[in-house]
Amino acid sequence: MNAATDAAHAAEVTRETFNDVMVPNYNPVAIVPDRGEGSRLWDTSGREYIDFAAGIAVSAVGHCHPKLVAALEEQARKLWHVSNLFTNEPALRLAKKFCAATFAERVFFANSGAEANEAALKLARKYQSAHGRGDKIEIIAFEQAFHGRTLFTVTAGGQPKYAEGFGPLPGGFTHLPFNDVAALEAQISDKTCAVFLEPLQGEGGVRPASPEFMQACRELCDKHGALLILDEVQCGNGRVGQLFAYQHYGVVPDILSTAKGMGGGFPIAAMLTKAAIAECFVPGTHGSTYGGNPLGCAVAEAVFDLVSAPSTLANVTARSEQLRAGLLALGEKYGVFTEVRGLGLLMGAELSEKYAGRARDVVTASLNHGLLVLNAGFDVMRFAPPLLISESELTEGLARFEQSLKTLV
Repeated sequence: MNAATDAAHAAEVTRETFNDVMVPNYNPVAIVPDRGEGSRLWDTSGREYIDFAAGIAVSAVGHCHPKLVAALEEQARKLWHVSNLFTNEPALRLAKKFCAATFAERVFFANSGAEANEAALKLARKYQSAHGRGDKIEIIAFEQAFHGRTLFTVTAGGQPKYAEGFGPLPGGFTHLPFNDVAALEAQISDKTCAVFLEPLQGEGGVRPASPEFMQACRELCDKHGALLILDEVQCGNGRVGQLFAYQHYGVVPDILSTAKGMGGGFPIAAMLTKAAIAECFVPGTHGSTYGGNPLGCAVAEAVFDLVSAPSTLANVTARSEQLRAGLLALGEKYGVFTEVRGLGLLMGAELSEKYAGRARDVVTASLNHGLLVLNAGFDVMRFAPPLLISESELTEGLARFEQSLKTLV
């Protein structure tokens, strides 16, 4: 398209169009992104931004990576969909790679993190029931967690605001303080079906589990015959500098869910588990119309090859140190942060008392200075740049962030 055609196309819709045609469950920012390349985005007016958000940790290898584009185009010319009456080669290749690189022996593909978590919770209950333990139904989850928007997963999440008005909610859940070993020891029992947690809470304020807490979860599950389910929807797929966060902790789960960065922007998710647990999901017990479709799996295989590469994981570690140091320096200089925390390239910066409740203002100020950042609640800034972001791009992004902070102090 020429410049005139581009301009006409952009004029067809604006941010205001959202208010006219979309359900108002989102409140998008003022710009409308138009195209992306690597760690940069351009909006419909042609303005450029550095991306420290990556679509909420989804665009793991940046925007329009050539290998993802090639994988999608090649598969689009071969096969799009066959339903779960059949299997397909991209799904089988991807599942083999997950099994070879992780604890998993079996894989179930879905379309979103919520669906992967739904499958994980159902599998845990089904496993206990299939082994004659139908009364073993309690699922222990944790405060400030986020596991999705289905009724089952929103109940599992430890943030009541997301479940308000949707009752009655599914039963059998207990919520405990995150990172509290004593509370877990006091609650878990032989009636507990599973312990369900994010190794690194995302929406809950970018809070890493302590090594002691992760170890306690594993040991107490073993003691009481409960399953350990890890939600790595946001922190998986190379984001913490390991392929999955459980590898950082040295604690092996029974079931793991993942999505977001798995498809690099293409909707796909997975539940990973062991063969002995998976066998209770016999034909007809669970399914997904689109889960494991050839298009999504072809793209996700390309993502897997990129994010599991030693060079990518090394870059995550190096850029993590650079990002943490930069945020600590800015926090000290402007008195804006009380703590910088996180793992790899999922970093959180808690706002000081002076700026309490102004996380959305920081998002807006950053946007005005050509930088996309995230918030995690009202008091925490969240940073999740693409895993392949360069040192110079991170430096430039931090400089833009400093300019945005200057407008708020």
